[in-house]
Amino acid sequence: MRVNQHIRAPEVRVIDADGKQAGIMNVRDAIRLAESRGLDLVEVAATAQPPVCRIIDFDKYRYSQKKKAHDSKRGSAGSAVKEVKMGALTEKHDVDFKVKHIRRFVGEGQRVKLSVSFRGRQITHPELGRTLIEGIIEQVRDIAQPEGNARMEGRNMSVLLTPR
Repeated sequence: MRVNQHIRAPEVRVIDADGKQAGIMNVRDAIRLAESRGLDLVEVAATAQPPVCRIIDFDKYRYSQKKKAHDSKRGSAGSAVKEVKMGALTEKHDVDFKVKHIRRFVGEGQRVKLSVSFRGRQITHPELGRTLIEGIIEQVRDIAQPEGNARMEGRNMSVLLTPR
C-alpha cells in the first residue's frame, strides 16, 4: 500500500475523509490537500484507471486493519471441530463419560463430531450405531443440536453436533 510521496501515478481519483469523491487531480495537489487537513493520501486501488486514493489518517487505518485481521483469526479458531469417538458396543458408563466431554466442548462453543466405529462384523448391524448416536443426541439435546442425520463414512457412522 502506497502512501503520500510513494504514489507513482501522475493523476489520481481522490476520495476525501468523509467518503465523498473530490474528483481526479494531480498527485501533488492531492498530497497538499491531505496535508492541509493533517491526514495522509493512501492508494487503495492501484489497478484502477486512474488509481483511487483516500484521504485518511494512515496510522489509524493500519491499526483498524490489524484489529480486523486479529478478530477474524480469533473467530475462526473457535470453529474447529472436536471429535468424540466410540465403538458400536460401548457400555453405558463409557457413553456417559463421553457425553460429559461432549457437554464440555459444546459449552465452550465448539462443534463436536460424534463418531461410532464398527469393527469386524459389527458393520452388518448399523442400527447399533444409529441407536447409540440417537441416545447421545437425546442426552445433549438441551445444549446441542444435530446438523442433519447420522451418516456412514466408511466403517464409521457420524453426526455433527452444534451448540444451541
